[in-house]
Amino acid sequence: MKETIGEIRDLLGKLEEETEAVAETAAVRALSGFELPDILRDVIDLLMPMLRPYEAAFYMYIFRHSILETGNPHVRVSTYRLQDSVVKSTYTAEDQAGTDLVRVPGGRRKPDERSLSPETVRRALKGLEISGAIRKEGEPNRDGTLYRILLPEEIDACKVARAQREVVSLPSVAPQDIDYYNVRENRAKVYERDGYKCRYCTKQLTRFMVTLDHVKPVAERGDNSLENLATACLECNSKKNARLLGDFIAEARPTK
Repeated sequence: MKETIGEIRDLLGKLEEETEAVAETAAVRALSGFELPDILRDVIDLLMPMLRPYEAAFYMYIFRHSILETGNPHVRVSTYRLQDSVVKSTYTAEDQAGTDLVRVPGGRRKPDERSLSPETVRRALKGLEISGAIRKEGEPNRDGTLYRILLPEEIDACKVARAQREVVSLPSVAPQDIDYYNVRENRAKVYERDGYKCRYCTKQLTRFMVTLDHVKPVAERGDNSLENLATACLECNSKKNARLLGDFIAEARPTK
């Protein structure tokens, strides 16, 4: 009986691990329609002007340790880690929170002009929450508080700023003339149609591995329509190059 109970516990543990892995994969795939250069451009152009200096520094730190490093928008953030690691400045002594502190051996902290005070960190994180740049999604533990970082495409204020910049209205075009290659939002539709899988080798792609391939090469007058674009991994895209689809498939799957 004890052995049976032990087996059940092991199975439940494996099921929980698999469930967490699926959830993490879904979070990564949800961002795979956005390429890193476009993300950074929007962060700099749309979000940074709305943030105070410390808020901007903390956002970039969280971005570095979440989306940029793992592709996952969730990360645990520690107040001590932020006040000791993100900003080192001789000007922090002028902060309105008063004397800034730094960790010393034994766990105590002493005044130091190079480290931010806990109140400064909390105020900056609160500012990021108010602006919609981050969202608290868990209770604190020994590793910090769980936050979800949001990209400019998800932040209302950034959406408004983008709309204000797009003052030139685009002429209406026929569906077959819509550019699904150069327009980011349209590229995402191709990835979603293909389930973020390479159409040639069926590999599941992550947000920074995904590419678009012209089924009929541009050299053969292939266009940027939805029908002429396919989600591809970098390896297949490089191998196919400007060859016609039939030639590429014949080479990849030679007949005996």
